[in-house]
Amino acid sequence: MLGDLQIAFIGGGTMGEMIISRLLSTKVVQKPELIVVSDPLSPRCLHLEREYGVRTTTSNIEAIQGASIVVLAVKPQVLASVMAMLKGKISPDVLVISIIGGVGIASLCEGLNHAAVVRTMPNIAVQVGHGTTVWSASSSVTEVQRSQTQVILQALGKEFVTQNEHYLDMSTALSSAGTGFIYLYIEAMIDAGVQMGLTRIQAQELTLHTIAGSIDLMFQTNEHPAVLRNKVTSPGGVTAAGLYELEKGGMRTVIANAVLTALSRTQQLGSMF
Repeated sequence: MLGDLQIAFIGGGTMGEMIISRLLSTKVVQKPELIVVSDPLSPRCLHLEREYGVRTTTSNIEAIQGASIVVLAVKPQVLASVMAMLKGKISPDVLVISIIGGVGIASLCEGLNHAAVVRTMPNIAVQVGHGTTVWSASSSVTEVQRSQTQVILQALGKEFVTQNEHYLDMSTALSSAGTGFIYLYIEAMIDAGVQMGLTRIQAQELTLHTIAGSIDLMFQTNEHPAVLRNKVTSPGGVTAAGLYELEKGGMRTVIANAVLTALSRTQQLGSMF
């Protein structure tokens, strides 16, 4: 689908590298030299060249030359200066894909003086092809460019398109930040296993397989989590005792507040532009 289209990555950090790795390993991009990455850190550029065979530069302007797709993969804190540098310099027929949290399409279009913009929000699981990405496109994005976006995002995992851009802020809080919340829960489970007397390796294996199996069961049965939870909660039993402590500790409220706070922070970052 992408053929010999050149892709420029503005920013070669962790998420940018994950996407590059997936595009090459899945053969969505068959020639590493079709990817050009700009990053201000020369050691980072050298790492990407050696690891993936892509071309690199410390100049954003140089990176976009000849590119058909430009991926914005910088931190929100430096986006303003990056957009000022690129404003009016991206060819009108180029597709711009942003993976920057909280920054709206209108702000990107205005900051770059560019009409064809797709806003996405992938999460860290893109590294293993199980990412979740919600995306939305400006009205100037063509059907061909929308298809190109899908090809790229499907290499990362599941992609969900929405016409209502507001859902991207929600997905940032629930799906992107949510991975951090899940890892904290996993860490707590492992620590509890160690406290009981298991080795850390044993506790990790048990925790990961327990969580993976629970998720698979829910996918396969499509049952509500409360139904599955009730199936393992016997009156006066072990699970009931543990669940009582979770409820007493306000687990539901704490999780909901964490997601809502992440949403608020996402909106704060977007208001900077």
